[in-house]
Amino acid sequence: MKYYDKLIFDLSKAGRQGYSLPANKWERSVSELPAGLSRAEAPALPEVSELDVVRHYTNLSQMNFGVDSGFYPLGSCTMKYNPKINEEIAAHPGFAGLHPLQPASTVQGALAVYHNLAKALSAITGMAEFTLNPFAGAHGELTGLMVIRQYHISRGDEKRTRIIVPDSAHGTNPASAAVCGLEIVQVKSNAMGLVDVEDLKPLLDDTIAGIMMTNPNTLGLFEKDIKEIAALVHECGGLLYYDGANMNPLVGMVRPGDMGFDVLHLNLHKTFSTPHGGGGPGAGPVGVAAHLAKHLPAPKVVVGECGEYHVVDQDGEPCGRISGFMGNFGVLLRAYTYILMLGKQNVKMVGPLSVLGANYIKESLKDCFKLPIPTVCKHEFVFDGLLDQSTGVTTLDVAKRLLDYGFHAPTIYFPLLFHQAIMIEPTETESKETLDGFIEIMRHIAAEAVSDPESMKTAPHTTPVRRLDETTAARQPILRYKDMN
Repeated sequence: MKYYDKLIFDLSKAGRQGYSLPANKWERSVSELPAGLSRAEAPALPEVSELDVVRHYTNLSQMNFGVDSGFYPLGSCTMKYNPKINEEIAAHPGFAGLHPLQPASTVQGALAVYHNLAKALSAITGMAEFTLNPFAGAHGELTGLMVIRQYHISRGDEKRTRIIVPDSAHGTNPASAAVCGLEIVQVKSNAMGLVDVEDLKPLLDDTIAGIMMTNPNTLGLFEKDIKEIAALVHECGGLLYYDGANMNPLVGMVRPGDMGFDVLHLNLHKTFSTPHGGGGPGAGPVGVAAHLAKHLPAPKVVVGECGEYHVVDQDGEPCGRISGFMGNFGVLLRAYTYILMLGKQNVKMVGPLSVLGANYIKESLKDCFKLPIPTVCKHEFVFDGLLDQSTGVTTLDVAKRLLDYGFHAPTIYFPLLFHQAIMIEPTETESKETLDGFIEIMRHIAAEAVSDPESMKTAPHTTPVRRLDETTAARQPILRYKDMN
């Protein structure tokens, strides 16, 4: 073990200190904790110098993989570059120093950002109104479904408790529906990976609250029958919910509202460039058609007669309150900055460039990897493992080997429609040179799978941590230091 591979506890030496605190200048009766709240013994913390602490955490940070250091071809997650101007604006004291309990008169600039971002997202998606309150994509899904339920209940149509979900859907779709108290009804995909309209028709009755879809779908394919699907669902009294995880290829080109969707959520931490990963922070704004606007959750921002902004806690028939305040403001601010930076003209390039990149990679690798649906894709596509699988090299092996060459692995084994699925999404922010480098390495790995399969099956070889027992790591993680002595 190298010195700097050691845990901070392993570096501990009795008596070493990396800090000092000034003497307590307050009276004991004021500053001391009550006896029931104070420790009987000092906490078991490592005793290390400041320099060792700095080196330890700097070393750990250099082991991380991030979009600032390499390519993330992560399907359905849109690991897009976060421009540094976003961070500069979010760190501005006029924004960063605000408190959510300040009077509205003192935060007019922040409320203007909130209001203007909602308007911009409405224009991009074809929705009438947005709430920016949800904290994440799945939170947005739940909020959208709550709006749908509230809509039906407000009309006295309380038997609509079933929601249709395609078999290719993101896993959060049925999970969010279940949390909302809805029964999940699955609709099958046809041979081309699209919603099977003939399988859908018998499912539609007066118990259906709506259908959850993303377009393009999880296979990266555009649901060409969307207008017919919308007509069928609306005819039976249901609503269409749009999962915005795959909105990136549509930005500036096609609007879900124009396809017939009534409710949608967006992942600002994907489509609109804000930081993504590590559990947050995120933002999952929800947009709705005009007839559903009164059911959006409280609170909301409204504009007064003189152009001033107000926060209204109750308006219409809201589905409830889904957050303590009004969402993750720092994420909203970054997304607004990104949209303004692109402007109306350049935002139209987002979708086409992401589609171009995905098809470029797909066509360049289809002679090495199995392409189950050989058609034009949108922002992402799915391979079903290597074309030559005679040596037993799996999708997991391919993903692990990519790490040795400095690329993050794509999404693997999802969607579940294909046994050896490799889902790849390049995003529009990657250059042709980066895509070419990724293609070259993927082709090299495909050759290695035939010439040196054992090296593939034991990869990665150059990373700080080698191949793990992933099942044990997921089900029995060790989340704290254990003194083995």
